[in-house]
Amino acid sequence: MEMSKHVIEDAMRCLQCRTPMCTKGCPVATPIREAIRLLLDSRIAEAGQMLFENNPLSLVCCHVCPQENQCEGHCVLGRKGSPVQISAIEEYISDYYLNIHKPHVSRRTRGKVAIVGSGPAGLTIAFLLSQRDFDVTIFEANDQIGGILRYGIPEFRLPRRVLDRLMDALFASGVRIRPNTAIGTTLTVDDLFRDGYRAIFLGTGVWRPSPLNIQGESLGHVHYAIEYLRNPGVYRLGKTVAVIGAGNVAMDVARTAFRHGADEVYVIARRGAESLAARDIELQFAKIDGAEIITFKEPVRFVDEGVILADTRIEHDDQGNQRVVWVAGTEALFPADSVIIAVGQGPRAVIVSSTTGIEVTDRGLVAVDESGRTSRAGVFASGDVVTGAKTVVEAVRRSKKVAAAMEEYVESLKA
Repeated sequence: MEMSKHVIEDAMRCLQCRTPMCTKGCPVATPIREAIRLLLDSRIAEAGQMLFENNPLSLVCCHVCPQENQCEGHCVLGRKGSPVQISAIEEYISDYYLNIHKPHVSRRTRGKVAIVGSGPAGLTIAFLLSQRDFDVTIFEANDQIGGILRYGIPEFRLPRRVLDRLMDALFASGVRIRPNTAIGTTLTVDDLFRDGYRAIFLGTGVWRPSPLNIQGESLGHVHYAIEYLRNPGVYRLGKTVAVIGAGNVAMDVARTAFRHGADEVYVIARRGAESLAARDIELQFAKIDGAEIITFKEPVRFVDEGVILADTRIEHDDQGNQRVVWVAGTEALFPADSVIIAVGQGPRAVIVSSTTGIEVTDRGLVAVDESGRTSRAGVFASGDVVTGAKTVVEAVRRSKKVAAAMEEYVESLKA
């Protein structure tokens, strides 16, 4: 990445506030003020090391965080003008640092630890525990690491080379990676304990699409967003695509569909334009790419010609709670070559169902305490499999606590 002029200019705009609100607004308290000062003092390697030690996924977060609600949203310059573009500065520093980073090579002296799933949570814990001399093995069901970062976020939002460089750093630090290995099928949690792993981390994410449970959902032109984003090149969507849902994933699907040959993409939302779940910037990009947002519509069934939509309206109950209801008699065909459902996803139950003693919540998520301990001794979890789909930085924040709890647990076994 070339030294962009605006990175220097923006770094020089930083007021070096005594109480940096940017850091207060960051879920992992990124030391932004100090990193900018080091950058301007020509000590970029130190700045990069500081960012990496605080958050091993710093280079990922600067691409995908909702900065407008976090660091940049809290910058005091943003109150009357534009905030410091912290994401661009963090990207420059972190990108530079990964080029020169010589990771600590784990001495593997403190016991074997298994990481199941290599999304944001698993990657964070693998980095932290290998730095602390644990013998870390990652088990990844897919052929490459990254989880939702690789298989759920499009290339134009998070370049794959970022993940490849993180994989190189993991290998260099002594972490072993077993791709194409799902735990819960051939191998189980019990097998891992049998083979000497002292602690096991579950970071398997949420990969089971939430169905709408309406007629026609099994038709051949209806697809699920989380499956589509995994490998969009294998789909033949046709020229007109309807996307059901209005969150960030729906916007990713719409933008991806244009890049794979769709001429028209419509995003169908149950609520009004002011209530869409997507970040404003993702919505703007989807519109720039050509997506049309259709509000107050809901699918009632899928048909071969497309999808039957009905009008919706918002009702309020006595407590002031809102609910969306569809208006009978307003059903009409919305013609589409393909329809993609993007209304959220939940966890697959394969690990929990194949393992005794791991309790789940009523939503099917793994139940944990504040340090990520599950109901089974030695088994920990964090990330989306615990919280449901959340931000990458939230997974990092929780996982830092979990890594400390795992370290403490393995040490307690030696006592």
